[in-house]
Amino acid sequence: MRGKILIVEDTRELAELYALYLNREGLECKIAASAEEGLPLALESGWNLIILDINLPGMDGFEFLEKLRKSVSTPVMILTAREADEDVIQGLGVGADDFVTKPCPPRVLAARVRAYIRRSQAPDSVKEARVWYFGPYEFDSEALYLTKDGVPVNLSPREFGILGALLEAKGKCYTPEELYDKVWGQSYGDVSAVGVYIQRLRRKIETDSSSPRYIQTQYGLGYRFNPEMISEEQKT
Repeated sequence: MRGKILIVEDTRELAELYALYLNREGLECKIAASAEEGLPLALESGWNLIILDINLPGMDGFEFLEKLRKSVSTPVMILTAREADEDVIQGLGVGADDFVTKPCPPRVLAARVRAYIRRSQAPDSVKEARVWYFGPYEFDSEALYLTKDGVPVNLSPREFGILGALLEAKGKCYTPEELYDKVWGQSYGDVSAVGVYIQRLRRKIETDSSSPRYIQTQYGLGYRFNPEMISEEQKT
């Protein structure tokens, strides 16, 4: 496996231990001991994943994420205390793509990272590439871009995944568990992350996120994309 990982962790021994296990997977790692040191590195291109400790001295992980997401959509896996569920919700809300609770054995972290990168690099040989249109938006399921009146809209990989899944379903309702399984590639985990990402998507594409036209909630069931708003064409 090939890939580049940035580890932003202030406990040097732990960061080096994580890097050691990830190196064994064939992944190239770089360590930053603070958000201030890590942010300029994170803004560089070429990273497959950023592993980010939330509790950092100085600038914390949440502020790091907010600054990062103004410029790039590199996937971020946050490290957070086991008891701090609010950290997970807040982290996902400001741009994280996944999370690991601490303390986390290095071999477990390495397995999670390996699975994440394999999913992100795996080719999709089943679905046909399509371009979807809704309102002023154009979404390309192969090139993974979203534009509004020709201007790119910055989405994270999870946001692309959820939007693509809902468009592909053509009005079918997905439960949070089904979306988690489809987009995260796991049948277990914190499905509350789905609701966080739905809200993030709505803030980016809806005129009024409290009264959405595109991504609708079917109460007691889940989420669907309003089929009346969709048109599509198959790429040749």
